[in-house]
Amino acid sequence: MSQWTTNDIPDLRGKVALVTGGNSGLGKETVQALAARGAHVILAARNPERGEKAREEVLQSVPDASIKFMQLDLASQAAIREFATNFLEAHQRLDLLFNNAGVMAIPRRETRDGFEMQFGTNHLGHFALTGLLLPLLLATPKSRIVTTSSMARAMGRVNLADLQGQKGYTRWSAYGQSKRANLLFAFELQRRLAAIGTETISVAAHPGYAHTNLQSTSATLSNSNLELWFYEKFGAFVGQPAAMGALPQLYAGLSPDIHGGELVGPGGFSGMRGHPRVETKAQREYDHPTAERLWDASVELTGVDYAQLKQSQSTSV
Repeated sequence: MSQWTTNDIPDLRGKVALVTGGNSGLGKETVQALAARGAHVILAARNPERGEKAREEVLQSVPDASIKFMQLDLASQAAIREFATNFLEAHQRLDLLFNNAGVMAIPRRETRDGFEMQFGTNHLGHFALTGLLLPLLLATPKSRIVTTSSMARAMGRVNLADLQGQKGYTRWSAYGQSKRANLLFAFELQRRLAAIGTETISVAAHPGYAHTNLQSTSATLSNSNLELWFYEKFGAFVGQPAAMGALPQLYAGLSPDIHGGELVGPGGFSGMRGHPRVETKAQREYDHPTAERLWDASVELTGVDYAQLKQSQSTSV
């Protein structure tokens, strides 16, 4: 694979893209890259002030950008439903959904619905959002759903007996579980999309080790000066800027070489940095029985049933 960059992004005029967590880090870089190529971008974020500030900053770099801020709190199922209702009323198409937002390795907290914060935000929030927006995605030719996972998925497993970490909690294993759930969701969603013969596809991506505010927020909330020091020193040695970290999800959303069901990550040193490439061994991580049980649990917890895909539940690809 050649070294794919934002220069390879095609003309996106007429396309509509939604980026969760678009106010900072990978999300903001993704918003800017899409807007620079003519897409109408919805920058979704929890904090209105930060969201509007990010929008203004992107407009300074891309003065003719078409960007709209919409408030979205992925830690609230009610807020997600309100957002989806407003989005569907305001838009006639959705070409690209980037499930990018997330929280990383924080002390145990709960969402407004009583879910463990990392699992509830990173996985259940995006599971519900995607399902509620699915009718519009299916109605948009060749739409794509890109869900951001992480190398940290290797630290966790999906504990179906204790998804909320009530019996035992460590912040890194909980984060790893949420990121593994992201990957299983992306793969299982692709299986179900393919089973109904739609042009909509689901892809996963991860940024490798990218410098974003996730690391400092994690260390600050955990009162870990040692961890903060480690991020600064280790990140300077092997990390890459957020703009490079955003390339895998941009590639997943925009490359003509993507057909659904892939995981895209950096192709350099140990998958931590470099230009994007498809990780050919990633499908080995697709534990189909666990993915199905996670899907069923997610439907039960969120009440979002993906009705358009129900005919695919007994079909395998």
